[in-house]
Amino acid sequence: MNIILLSSANSIHTIQWAKYLVNLGMDVHVVSQHPAGLDFPKHIPVHILPFKGFLGYFLNCFALKRLVKLIKPDIINVHYASGYGTTARLTNFHPYVLSVWGSDVFEFPFRSSLHKYLLKRNLAAADTIASTSIAMSNQTQQFLTKNSNIWITPFGVDFSKFNNNRVKKREQDIITIGTVKTLKHVYGVDILVHALAKVYQMLKHQNSEFVDKIKFRIVGGGPDLKNLQKLAYELGIEDFITFVGRVEHQDVPDELGKLNIYVALSRQESFGVAVLEAEAMGLPVVVSNVGGLPEVVKQGETGYIVETENPDQAAEIIVKLILDQNLRGELANNAENFARQNFSWEACALNMLKVYQDTLVNFKNRV
Repeated sequence: MNIILLSSANSIHTIQWAKYLVNLGMDVHVVSQHPAGLDFPKHIPVHILPFKGFLGYFLNCFALKRLVKLIKPDIINVHYASGYGTTARLTNFHPYVLSVWGSDVFEFPFRSSLHKYLLKRNLAAADTIASTSIAMSNQTQQFLTKNSNIWITPFGVDFSKFNNNRVKKREQDIITIGTVKTLKHVYGVDILVHALAKVYQMLKHQNSEFVDKIKFRIVGGGPDLKNLQKLAYELGIEDFITFVGRVEHQDVPDELGKLNIYVALSRQESFGVAVLEAEAMGLPVVVSNVGGLPEVVKQGETGYIVETENPDQAAEIIVKLILDQNLRGELANNAENFARQNFSWEACALNMLKVYQDTLVNFKNRV
């Protein structure tokens, strides 16, 4: 099967889709207005569209039409319903699968009535719609004129990178609680900082022997960094918390290897691949009950799901995990097995291949 992936070439998810689809024997071409990074696989061709930015999504349809004539794809898989979805609709090649990613359906349509109109047009033009999570599928349905079947095509985990063999730097007798997230309001890192401050206070007053055994670690860059550092100071935990800053994706496994408990208290989350990567590294997880996060955690088995905007509840669960080493170990083993059994990239690529095959059959039956 010959396929075009119309997607950002500098996204790790685009790289993974392309790589694992090629491993299935597919002929994959990536078409993007975003340049590929040095880590993009050399054996997969990348075609960079001439126009950039918002207008580029409209103007690049002409260049994409020329590439379609050259590549002669059986199908196009468009990733991101707002930007690249516009390019695909204006190109008018069929059949194509439109994969929604997150902000394209959670944020973009609420900027204005024009943005919502554009998204609805793009979704209606696609032959098939795919979503990484059930939660995002439900969100997408409200922008469709009729209830449509949306395929669930989750991102996978690269177990060659995210595995317990990378756990080399966890300090003995130290329990490190943290996260790896972009420091933006939507990801609730401020909620986490409040929860960590409550954890410190609870241990200080009830289990003081653990106070010297805990560390807090926040990995990620973003616009909220200075405010979060100020918040940690105001809450009195600046001596216990380390803000590492942004790291490359290739370094994320090493950062996860330094944690004992992973926490994601997002206000909005389309899927939760970062949580899956933590589970694959053998970490018990604590997540908020928003978006796709509950879909990647088994309550009480691989971690705990808490109410969003509730640092008190999160703190209680974190303290429970700190105090019970056996529970941490049990959840860690379950988490690793859960991730491996359900979210390998090989299985996710096979699932996407079924989407392509179904789309081609339905398209041919309509013609």
